[in-house]
Amino acid sequence: MEIRKKLAYQFIGIVALILLIALLAIYLSFSKSRKEEFYDRMDSKAKQAAQMLMDIDEIDAELLKKIEKNNPLNLANEKIVIYDYRNRIIFSSDTDNTLRINLGNVNEARTEGEVKLRQSPYEILGQSYGSGHERIVVFVGARDIFGLKKLKYLRLILISVYFISLIIVYFAGKLFAARALAPISRIIREVDGISIYSLDQRLDEGNGLDELARLARTFNNMLQRLETSFQIQKNFIANASHELRTPLTVVTGQIEVTLLNARKNDEYIQTLQSVLEDMKNLNNLANRLLLLAQTSSDLTSINFGPVRIDDALWQARNDLIRRRKEYVVEISFSDEIDDEKKFIVEGNEVLFRTAISNLLDNACKYSQDHKALVNIGISGKELCIDVEDHGIGIPENEISMIFQPFFRSSNAIKTRGHGIGLSIVDRIVQLHKGRIQVISALNGGTSFRVYLPLLNS
Repeated sequence: MEIRKKLAYQFIGIVALILLIALLAIYLSFSKSRKEEFYDRMDSKAKQAAQMLMDIDEIDAELLKKIEKNNPLNLANEKIVIYDYRNRIIFSSDTDNTLRINLGNVNEARTEGEVKLRQSPYEILGQSYGSGHERIVVFVGARDIFGLKKLKYLRLILISVYFISLIIVYFAGKLFAARALAPISRIIREVDGISIYSLDQRLDEGNGLDELARLARTFNNMLQRLETSFQIQKNFIANASHELRTPLTVVTGQIEVTLLNARKNDEYIQTLQSVLEDMKNLNNLANRLLLLAQTSSDLTSINFGPVRIDDALWQARNDLIRRRKEYVVEISFSDEIDDEKKFIVEGNEVLFRTAISNLLDNACKYSQDHKALVNIGISGKELCIDVEDHGIGIPENEISMIFQPFFRSSNAIKTRGHGIGLSIVDRIVQLHKGRIQVISALNGGTSFRVYLPLLNS
């Protein structure tokens, strides 16, 4: 069932139930009021008959019967039966014994002072008056023709009002549901109009305050992430194709040139060494692409656990210096670290070592003295790793783009590289719920500060 229909039916059901309860309350209240009013009139009638019989000596049962017979204030089909203290009938206008009153009713009236009975269509009230030998019980029975007629008329009106109201509520509910879901229908139409070729479109957020605005904002945020993801993928494929094609073209060219003519052994060796260097570079690029893809996809295969950052840092330093003898990495520790437990974070040691190695490699590569300065400290509940160099720096307008895959700053084009290292670093830091800050000045060096949450924070 459509939400619109379901909402309309729920609205109709709720209103119908509330209306039914309200009309029943009105009907029952009027019915109770009618009954109380009618019994009050019978009470007055019983008191009047008892007082006339007991207080006025000139009036006896026969005279009272004549008075009641001609009384214009009599109730409809009124019948009065009076019992003396011996439960004998001393007065009765019920000549055809319509009222079925037994001794139990009489005794109950004497004990309780009042008793109410219903013998359809009659309503009966019995009351006790006087004391001792003068104690009598008066029963008055009558039909509330006018009250019941009004009650029937009221019932007819309420039933008519109820069903007419249901008809009105039905159309109002459909209109209400349509208007309530109109923004959702609009969102659906707008979402249907967005394709892979129009991810830059955004939904109208309306007033920006209600739940539908929040839904539209959530869709827009998702579209923003999808657009970013598709753009990154598009750039990644284009740049990866270019980066892979370049060394492959160079290798192919060298081999083709070498095969044009017979060469000396030294020339063959020189060509093979050049090809080997290009293949190593290509293999390194492939490994970096694989790592970037791994850190950007499903993380369930990555094992996390306690990692000592100082061990990962020393290992990354030693691996880097082993590959590049000319590189220098100086490591220092802040005085705030007075316990080796403050070196422990939650993460993956291999990924940490890769990120640190990339930062160290960049710092040494772009410094004229090939030197990187590393300091480890504490900032609140986070471990801070500062990697600083005195190299060429990064132009201010390009700092925000250095973590994009294959992006290389304009002043680093001549230096050999692929523009993947910092993308891997940024992704690894995000995976470990950390953050990274960059401070750089053109020709004034660059400082990368990585913040990682401590394991016991």
